[in-house]
Amino acid sequence: MTPASGRVSASGPAKRRVSASNMVLFLLCLMYFVTYLDRVNIATAGGEIMKDLGMSNTQFGLILSAFAYPYAIFQVIGGSVGDKFGARRTLLVCGLIWASATILTGLVGGLVSLFLARVLLGFGEGATFPTATRAMQNWTAPGKRGFAQGITHAFARLGNAVAPPIVAVLIYHVGWRIGFVVLGVASFAWVVVWYLYFRDDPKDHPSITPEELAVLPEPRKVGAKQNIPWSRLTMRILPVTLTYFCYGWTLWLFLGWLPSFFKLNYGLDLKNSALFASGVFFAGVVGDTLGGVFSDRILKKTGNLKLARLSVIVVGFLGAAASLTGVFFTKDLTLVALLLSSGFFFAELVIGPIWSVPMDIAPTYSGTAAGLMNTGSAVAAIISPIVFGMIVDMTGSWTLPFVGSIGLCLLGAGLAFTMHPERPFVEEPAVPLGRAVPAE
Repeated sequence: MTPASGRVSASGPAKRRVSASNMVLFLLCLMYFVTYLDRVNIATAGGEIMKDLGMSNTQFGLILSAFAYPYAIFQVIGGSVGDKFGARRTLLVCGLIWASATILTGLVGGLVSLFLARVLLGFGEGATFPTATRAMQNWTAPGKRGFAQGITHAFARLGNAVAPPIVAVLIYHVGWRIGFVVLGVASFAWVVVWYLYFRDDPKDHPSITPEELAVLPEPRKVGAKQNIPWSRLTMRILPVTLTYFCYGWTLWLFLGWLPSFFKLNYGLDLKNSALFASGVFFAGVVGDTLGGVFSDRILKKTGNLKLARLSVIVVGFLGAAASLTGVFFTKDLTLVALLLSSGFFFAELVIGPIWSVPMDIAPTYSGTAAGLMNTGSAVAAIISPIVFGMIVDMTGSWTLPFVGSIGLCLLGAGLAFTMHPERPFVEEPAVPLGRAVPAE
C-alpha cells in the first residue's frame, strides 16, 4: 500500500515518477532556455546581419537595445498582469508574441524593420520572468526558492551557451533568415505544451499529490481583487532594482557583444567565435545553479535570510569585478576567454539569490515585485549595448567598455546591503472611518 494514495500496486511498490511541481519547474526552465535563445541569437548572427544590411557597430548596438525598450516598460505592467490573470494565460499570450517576433526577424528588409521586430520581441518577453516568478511562488516551497530561481536562470544561460553554435550551424546551412524562422517555430511548441500542462492553482492539477501540497504555500487565486500599494512597494523594491541594474549592465554587454568581441577583435571565423562565446556562457550555467544552491544551504544552516542572500550576491559582484580587471593585463586569446568565463561565472552567482529577494520581501505581490526589480536590468539592456558599440567605434578598443562593468560590479556589491530581504513588506491595514492611522 502506498502512503500517498492508500492503493495497492499489483506490481509491487509504485514506480518513482516526476512530480507535478518538478515538471512545472522543468517547463519554466525550458521557457527561460527558449526565451534567451530567441533574444541572443541575433548576437551570433550580428556579423552576417551587419554585412547584409550595411550597418555600423553603433547601429547594431541600437538594434540590440531595441528589445529592451518594451522589455523595460512591460516588466512592471506584465508582472501585475501575471499576478491578476495568472501565469497560464499570461505566458500563453507572451509566448505567441515572442515566437511570432522571432520568425518576423528572419523576414526583415532593413534597419527599421529589424528594429521593429526586436521591439516586438521585447514586448512579448517583457512579462515572462516576473510572471514565471508568480508561478514559482505558487509551486515552490519557501526553502527551495533560491534553487528554483538559480536553475531556471541556469537554463537561460544554457540558452546563451548553445545559441552561438546552433545559430552558426543554421547560418552555414540555411542562412540567418531561415535560422530565425526555425527558432520561432520551436518557441511555438513550448507555448502549446505550457498551456496544456500548467495550472495556476496546484490543487487544480490532476497529478498533484497531498505530499506536494503540504509543503507548498497557499496560492493566490487568479482573478482575486488586486489593490497594489504601488508607491510603497516601488520604494521598498528600489534598492533591489538599483542593485540589479549593476548586474544587468554586464549581462547585456556579454549577451549582445561577446560573439562579435571574439570574431572582430581576434579575427576568428564564425565557428570559432561561436565556440569561444559558448564556453563563456557555459560558465554562467554553473554560476546560476551554484548561486541558488549556496543561498538555500546557507539559509537552511543559519536561518539567516539576509546572510543567505547577500553573502552570495556580494561574492558574485566582487569576483566578477576582479576577473574582468584581468582582461586589461593580457591579450592572449585563451587567457582572455578564461577571464571572461570567470567573470560571467561570478556575475551569475548573483541570479539565484537576488531573484529570490522579491519573493522574500513581497510574496503577495511577487510578480509585480519581480517586475520592478527586473526593470533595472531592462534599463541596463537599453544603455549597455549602445555604449559598447559607440566606444568601439570611437576608440577601436574592444576591451575599454569593460571598465564600466567593473565599476558597476563594485557599486552593486555595496548596494546589496540596502536590500534587506529579511524585512517583509507589510501592507497597511484598512482603517475604519473616523480612526487615525497609527504612526510606524
